[in-house]
Amino acid sequence: MDTIKLQARLLELRKKIDELSYQYYTLDTPTMTDYEYDMMYRELEDIEREHPEWVTPDSPTQRVGSKISGGFEKYTHDRPMLSLGDVFNDEELTEFDQRVRHDLGGEELEYVVELKIDGLAVNLIYEQGRFVRGVTRGDGRVGEDITNNVRTIRTIPLRIDSDSPHIEIRGEVYMPVRSFEKLNAQRRDDELEPFANPRNAAAGSLRQMDPQITAQRKLAFFAYALGGTIGIEIPSQEALLEDLKKFRFQVNQEYRKFRTIEEVIRFIHSWDDRRDSLPYATDGIVVKVNSFAQQARLGNTVKIPRWAIAYKFPPEQAQTKVLGISVSLGRTGVLTPAADLQPVHLAGTTVKRATLHNEDYIKEKDIRIGDTVVIQKAGEIIPEVIRPVLAGRDGTEQPFVMPAVCPSCGAPVVRKDGEAAVRCVNPECPAVIGEKIAHFVSRDAMNIDGLGDAIVQQLLKRHLIHDVADIYGLKKECLVELEGFGEKSADNLIRAVEASKSVGLARVLFALGIRFVGAKAGRILAECFGSVEAVMAASAEALTGIDEIGPRIAESVVSYFSDEKNKVLIRKLQAYAVDMTAEKRKLINTTFDGEIVVLTGKLQTMTRQEAEAAVENRGGKCTASVTKKTTLVVVGAEPGSKYEKAKKLGTSIITEAEFRDWLDRE
Repeated sequence: MDTIKLQARLLELRKKIDELSYQYYTLDTPTMTDYEYDMMYRELEDIEREHPEWVTPDSPTQRVGSKISGGFEKYTHDRPMLSLGDVFNDEELTEFDQRVRHDLGGEELEYVVELKIDGLAVNLIYEQGRFVRGVTRGDGRVGEDITNNVRTIRTIPLRIDSDSPHIEIRGEVYMPVRSFEKLNAQRRDDELEPFANPRNAAAGSLRQMDPQITAQRKLAFFAYALGGTIGIEIPSQEALLEDLKKFRFQVNQEYRKFRTIEEVIRFIHSWDDRRDSLPYATDGIVVKVNSFAQQARLGNTVKIPRWAIAYKFPPEQAQTKVLGISVSLGRTGVLTPAADLQPVHLAGTTVKRATLHNEDYIKEKDIRIGDTVVIQKAGEIIPEVIRPVLAGRDGTEQPFVMPAVCPSCGAPVVRKDGEAAVRCVNPECPAVIGEKIAHFVSRDAMNIDGLGDAIVQQLLKRHLIHDVADIYGLKKECLVELEGFGEKSADNLIRAVEASKSVGLARVLFALGIRFVGAKAGRILAECFGSVEAVMAASAEALTGIDEIGPRIAESVVSYFSDEKNKVLIRKLQAYAVDMTAEKRKLINTTFDGEIVVLTGKLQTMTRQEAEAAVENRGGKCTASVTKKTTLVVVGAEPGSKYEKAKKLGTSIITEAEFRDWLDRE
């Protein structure tokens, strides 16, 4: 294909992929299969790999950038991102309405009422229609530049149809309930503390140093406000929300317009029994004066606008009885206790069960079988036991004792010194094997669609599989005999199993369920070693010599591959032609060997991500802040405080032109 046709195809692919992403992530109406989308995306990657000079920041392939070192840069907002005042009952809301009407001299007004999403406020900056920066609210005046992480959020367009040279779109980054539950399940499997609520999870995900991790967290964004703008004239909040939809942002569709505060109050209370069915967490309702002209007249205090208020939902709690405490097993063999509760209605659902985390948690809270307890939903999502009602005890309550043997296989359980977890260490435990297989086939691991828990249990009971490698030996004639399977579903599963053979070493390492080896650690190990054989042969010293691989992960990897049964499993996977290799990171040269580099200012000949990759591919390390450890600062146009700090510290400073000369060295 000649150059002109290839460039045309590149632009066509970008446009199609952007449209498909908008349909899938924002409208939730996919029009193409995942496979067709992946093939289109791969074609775009291939073209850009052959012609890196054609890559632009708004290409769909640039959503996930390089990791950040040394922390996030500070950024001062053009216009402050004010917080909202709170009210907690109808009377306080009525008082707000009276103040607004008084300050406007009694003139007619309208309110726009929106759900208050429980997430993290973010400011998105677009120049000439292209996304250039994402910044947290921070203290309202100065936030943190999290551009690389924001870029990974699929409901945020990288380009908008606007002639404005500068426009700031503000809204809420949040974690959908399904993503939150999946993330916490994974964290419990990895023996990490689960997030308390979706807001904490979203905030933690946005502040990851590695955008790859942020991308895996499946965050989303609702747009609802403007910041600093040039050449934009919008008369009202209602008109703004409509324009944001035209810009292809996700706008929460539950907003309404009212003329009286009585209508507003009725709308608020209509959510009393409905809000828990939403696929995202909310913590209130925001009431805004609709007219921007009236907003301007009402003005702001130092911290909050006088034209808006947040009606906060009270946390809902309930009392119920602990009927028993049961124990389940995870893929690492950890026994997790949960309270079996007398069914009680709470926050829109009937709650029958609440996690108790571990033995120490139960002792600390002094929760006993037979106790009356207070429960609530953490972040209005996960049922949790707050405390026992001590006054309700009658002496029949029984303290919980962790089982001495595994409830699944009957093998003795162990608790190591310094650990809260009690675990079954029997490698043949059927419950543990089932959990390991479920993890192995999951989307972020081998991504074998169609192998749900029920199917896995059927396969295990019929002895069609005994470990994860046996999945690759499944035959269609065996599958069609399973409950719920037909010819088509068997064919689809066989295809999914075959496709998973090529996902690569990083995913395989994660899928194996090695303790403490999450998706990120799997990727780092894959890039550093290139093959499973090299990882298996690595010593603890060699592993801890890798950035971000600490002693705990290193010891776990060495221990896993020292076990003969795990070596046999790897050989079985190899026999089934599962690809366990990766493209090993190769240094172009060692020009920047030992250099700790900071980039500041606007680079004219390459993107920030390209410059960082160029340094790292030549043996250097990029960080975000200038410190005494910094050895070199590369200065582009309009450098900021980093440049001044480097001069004060006497750090070596080079221009972009000199940086290009360094890159051209052999």
